[in-house]
Amino acid sequence: MSAEQKERLAMIRHSTSHVMAQAVLTLFPGSKVAIGPSIDNGFYYDFELTRPITQEDLAAIEKEMRKIVSGNHEFTRREVSRAEALKMFADQPYKVELINDLPADEPISVYTQAGFTDLCRGPHVANTKEINAQSFKLMKTAGAYWRGDEKRPMLTRIYGTAWEKPVELKAYVDMLAEAERRDHRKIGKEMDLFHIDEDSPGQIFWHPNGWTIYRILEDYVRTKIKADGYVEVKTPFVMPQSLWERSGHWAKYKENMFITESEKRIFALKPMNCPGHIEIFKQRIRSYKDLPLRMAEFGSCTRNEASGALHGIMRVRGFVQDDAHIFCTEAQIPSEVAKFCHLLKDMYKDFGFTDDKILVKFSTRPEKRVGDDATWDRAEGALADACKQAGLAYEIQPGEGAFYGPKLEFTLVDALGREWQCGTIQVDYQLPSAERLNAEYIGDDNAKHHPVMLHRAVLGSLERFIGILIENFAGAFPTWLHYQQTVVIPVAPAFNGYAEKVQAALKAAGIRSDCDLGNDRMNAKIRLAQTQKIPYMLVVGEKEAADGTVAVRFRDGRPQQIMSVGDFTAYVRETVENHVVGI
Repeated sequence: MSAEQKERLAMIRHSTSHVMAQAVLTLFPGSKVAIGPSIDNGFYYDFELTRPITQEDLAAIEKEMRKIVSGNHEFTRREVSRAEALKMFADQPYKVELINDLPADEPISVYTQAGFTDLCRGPHVANTKEINAQSFKLMKTAGAYWRGDEKRPMLTRIYGTAWEKPVELKAYVDMLAEAERRDHRKIGKEMDLFHIDEDSPGQIFWHPNGWTIYRILEDYVRTKIKADGYVEVKTPFVMPQSLWERSGHWAKYKENMFITESEKRIFALKPMNCPGHIEIFKQRIRSYKDLPLRMAEFGSCTRNEASGALHGIMRVRGFVQDDAHIFCTEAQIPSEVAKFCHLLKDMYKDFGFTDDKILVKFSTRPEKRVGDDATWDRAEGALADACKQAGLAYEIQPGEGAFYGPKLEFTLVDALGREWQCGTIQVDYQLPSAERLNAEYIGDDNAKHHPVMLHRAVLGSLERFIGILIENFAGAFPTWLHYQQTVVIPVAPAFNGYAEKVQAALKAAGIRSDCDLGNDRMNAKIRLAQTQKIPYMLVVGEKEAADGTVAVRFRDGRPQQIMSVGDFTAYVRETVENHVVGI
């Protein structure tokens, strides 16, 4: 979708939110309105309603909205004085508060359609006829504190979606239904992967099946980065306030840190690993010949996320990152970033995310930042050179960089077309500087210099990445990643012995296998294996026992094949070693 199309769609959605507000006030007279912006895939509006809202009410509001839209009413904009605005919205306390908070020199504008006037900066479509009456739908309601402050009133937020054409609305609604089917929390329960206890919000209890996948993923990353020249370290889980103050995180990130006290000293559970890695770098004299130094850690981190923001294993309070920091010279930035990009693409390919499913975004200096403009110029220039060297096309995100440096963000597009920001690499001149943690090396001129620090991750949070994979594959993990690659199913108890013999051969070859010797009939065992999305079901009976073969049923629906145990073992091992995604 082009930038112009996105802008057009945002206007339609914003305008539809105004129509919804008008409909709500018509059906719920005396209600108070707050704010109603467009958002990704839709819009919302917050209300203080005269009574709780029901699903039937949403249908009535939609009907009223269609009535308004069909009237072909113009959206008219005009600027008003502060006094006029306060008088106009005297019976709407939330609007009055917004007006009073506006800077004295900021123009105040209102938009009117069909006799309904709302405080708004705009823009909007010209006429309600530009809103297709069959292309919007109200989706759900939720509670929302006024201005996100839990000490303020709880309002009712009504979410909706709006599109230019009915076919686009249908595609979106169908996608949501498929997303619900793929929900990682639902599949996680069905496949017995993990659970999250209400008394431990944001903390994951990994079950044997889920932990097997977790360890496979961790070992995979470890193998890849070791081959790419990284050394692995481990830093403390709890570190003192003084370190976080020197790094700058205490001032910027304190509210998101879990803080504790011991012997009259303040400590924090680490929300990130970078200060610890610098402390390791500083423990001996470093030479320019030591650089680049690629230091990796599967760092256990905690962040004090608001409970309302938590979401399954996608957004948690305790997580592990495939984190690493590259200490290098300024001249080495382009080659190191390019090297990282090649590693990242190679790894993503093994999960089925080819180049056409990877979006790259270049985030430049934010308004609130540390360091002078000259340093930022060098950092952004080096990152741009690295992108050119790596052959990366990217989209600029102005002002979205970290407070210490610019960054590249790598976004994956899943099977439903949804986007997930995962990998990142950030150029940091600040943290190793004398003003911060003072990391140094001896250059070829025998003088002391501060290295540049590249913060990077490929998967990001392992927990979140597993959640993404669950939903992308709908639980049908590639063979190399699945917690159980095969199950041997005897057609009758008389063939249990042969089934166990086959399973033993598979295990000896390093294949994760089970043998279903339960009392259920064969078809019930096959259905259970299909529920667990096991890639290969090996059915054995009299003929297979006599011939030393297995009847292979494939998860992906291919025709059944008769294979020798040796041939099947070699086939699975080749599939695993090549990280084949399709089966």
